[in-house]
Amino acid sequence: MNRYQPPLTLTSHMLALVAAIAEQVGRLTAREEAAMTPQLRRGNRIRSIQASLAIENNTLSVEQVTAVLDGKRVLGLPREIQEVRNAFAAYETMPGWNPASRADLLAAHGRLLHGLIDDAGHFRSGGVGIYRGEQLMHMAPPASRVAQLVDDLLGWMAATDVHPLLASCVFHYEFEFIHPFADGNGRMGRLWQTLILSRWRPVLAWLPVESVIRDRQDAYYAALSAADQAAEATPFVEFMLEALQQALAEALDAQASGSEQSSEQSSEQTPLLALLAANPTLTARQAAERLGLSPRAVEKQLAALKAGERVRRIGPNKGGVWQVLPAGGIDAPE
Repeated sequence: MNRYQPPLTLTSHMLALVAAIAEQVGRLTAREEAAMTPQLRRGNRIRSIQASLAIENNTLSVEQVTAVLDGKRVLGLPREIQEVRNAFAAYETMPGWNPASRADLLAAHGRLLHGLIDDAGHFRSGGVGIYRGEQLMHMAPPASRVAQLVDDLLGWMAATDVHPLLASCVFHYEFEFIHPFADGNGRMGRLWQTLILSRWRPVLAWLPVESVIRDRQDAYYAALSAADQAAEATPFVEFMLEALQQALAEALDAQASGSEQSSEQSSEQTPLLALLAANPTLTARQAAERLGLSPRAVEKQLAALKAGERVRRIGPNKGGVWQVLPAGGIDAPE
């Protein structure tokens, strides 16, 4: 019988966040079947991958990630391109994994780090410290303890009756504390939390919470450090619940906006599409200013439009132009 219990103090803020998130998930699930098209799902998946890799210093943009997954040539480091392909393969395989299985955890790491490190799919054999610049932020447990610590954590995951929202955040923190692999621990922790959440509510498999974490990256690392200092997951759990709440709020806003546009514009010509058609040299930031939206909101719309093959960027981010494509993504005859 597994007796390991990750230390956690329940707070009123935590419980309020769980209640709010559960309500948001209910609303998102009710709308998901009608609003979440394959193109939007793919766009969200691309945003998740790009953001999770960006946290680990991958420099490819959403547009470049989309191009890689479309099989197009991309100017980028071979390692970064391989990271994108691996991450997409891992997220696509995710539904078949058991979040409490050591074999599946190792298989996921093997897929995520395929061709990038020699010991992909295997626990680390040496010590590891986590640095930010020259400052040591965390010294992980010795390699000799990794297998047992992971098994204890997975055993708790299989048996716990803690709410999945809390359990997923606790797992994420404990996994990062153990740091069981030589590389890819951050990517794996975020992937596995998504897996746990998707087992609770399938719609969460497509929630790009990684984008929120990327935008709050300093706070993400600060929450990990605060949890280390407190010797319990509480600060990190609160941070991750706040990130989930924000990601869900943005997803609901995007759904509402999409529903309004589809009901009001049978031509599928959104304000952003119309603006880019008339002003193809605009940057995303300039488009946001013209539309009275935040740059983040426009970047989200652009990611969905690219995934749905409604727009294409020709040339670099600076100095390039937008090409607006007809519905269906087929080029108009010249």
